[in-house]
Amino acid sequence: MNENQNNEIEQDENHLIQIRKEKLEELSNEGKNPYEITKYNRTNTAGEIKANYEKFEQKDVSVAGRIIAKRIMGEASFCTIQDCNEKIQSYVSINDLGEESYKAFKTYDIGDIIGITGFVFKTRTEEISVHAKEIVLLSKSLRPLPEKFHGLKDMDLRYRQRYVDLIMNPEVKETFILRSKILKEIRNFMTEQGYMEVETPTLTTVATGDAARPFITHHNTLDLQMYLRIAPELNLKRLIVGGFDKVFEIGKNFRNEGMDIKHNPEFTAMEFYAAYQDYNDMMNTAENLISTVAKNVLGTTKITYQGQEIDLTPTWKRITMIDAIKEVTGVDFNTINTDEEAQKIAKEKGVEYEEIKNTRGHIINEFFETFVEETLISPTFIIDYPVEVSPLTKRKKDDSRLVERFELFIGGREYGNAYSELNDPIDQYQRFVKQVEAREKGDEEAGGMDEDFVNALEIGMPPTGGMGIGLDRLIMLLTDSASIRDVILFPVMKPLN
Repeated sequence: MNENQNNEIEQDENHLIQIRKEKLEELSNEGKNPYEITKYNRTNTAGEIKANYEKFEQKDVSVAGRIIAKRIMGEASFCTIQDCNEKIQSYVSINDLGEESYKAFKTYDIGDIIGITGFVFKTRTEEISVHAKEIVLLSKSLRPLPEKFHGLKDMDLRYRQRYVDLIMNPEVKETFILRSKILKEIRNFMTEQGYMEVETPTLTTVATGDAARPFITHHNTLDLQMYLRIAPELNLKRLIVGGFDKVFEIGKNFRNEGMDIKHNPEFTAMEFYAAYQDYNDMMNTAENLISTVAKNVLGTTKITYQGQEIDLTPTWKRITMIDAIKEVTGVDFNTINTDEEAQKIAKEKGVEYEEIKNTRGHIINEFFETFVEETLISPTFIIDYPVEVSPLTKRKKDDSRLVERFELFIGGREYGNAYSELNDPIDQYQRFVKQVEAREKGDEEAGGMDEDFVNALEIGMPPTGGMGIGLDRLIMLLTDSASIRDVILFPVMKPLN
């Protein structure tokens, strides 16, 4: 579409807006300003009526919604309104409304919100409808709805004007209905497993809990630099120290990093912790949680995501990171024991790494992300990570270079991260020190020192398993959505101005 066409469309839209504003002014002059109406007594939704026609046949109802279609035919007309979950047609005639009300109805525009009182019947074509006795204009739409919004290629506009997207595209609304159901089922599952839902602060004084670049803000009264939380992990583990055996939190996390189809700076995650459990228990909980939610919401554990068939039925594959790398590349890091050897093999295989992340552990992780991650289509737990990339995790007894950690991969993407939690305060303090050193060397994702958390561990934390799950990504999977923006009602967008 060229610039002249855009200008013509904009001029046409401005003309239509001006006409609607003039109609509103006429209504106001007549003492009929629709914005002054505070309440409408709607008795039923369109969905209720259509699902239970026999119950409502020839009965009076009051429905309300947005006009999405209208046919004026002399002294009798039809209109269709859309409410929260369904559309319903209404037959409107001058004989039932009276001349003045019928004349007013004919001036209503597509997009106006109206209330209709009348009796339920079926037309000759068997369409369930409401025979209108009274129509009230409840809100005047001053901007015309796009006639072919569903066919627009500009997804950016749909994300920016989600309210229009929801009006015009029923499948978009259905995605967010499913999102709500998924979150409800997750809460039900966690509660049934004995977990207590809690809330912890979003504003923190230390940027830690994961390796990520934080958003920085300032508290004026305290004259203190603060951060939007990267993760609620340390506060939830403080609760385990305090004596709660099982806790979970669903909430927003914030990471000042890149944006793509898998990442939004503000995202919803769930973290849960259980005393006297380890990462093996977390694997069991994760696969039971996701398979149960899929079954309860979708009716099946066999789904299709972007053309890939995926079976979420337990039990899922479990394999160490080193063995997964060996399966795909043939490189066996069990035989590579020094940083220098790891750097050499990385150069041979074309694996890039940052100079400040040149250890054997970091390079193992780079190998995995480069060669293995995208191959993991069926649900797979990658276990036993290098200690260098896992600062909050308990070391393995048989190899102190590794930790009891796993990440869950489905369809080539990571969905969850879990640990046998580190509860050794001395080891934890030393790892915080290394994070601070890394940050001072320029690693913006390295966490800070949280001395109070070390103090909490010195009080004593029992052996604990913990996990975080990216709920936006899980919802993408269960709704077959291509982008994280498709499952976030109002994703972060750069202002047009």
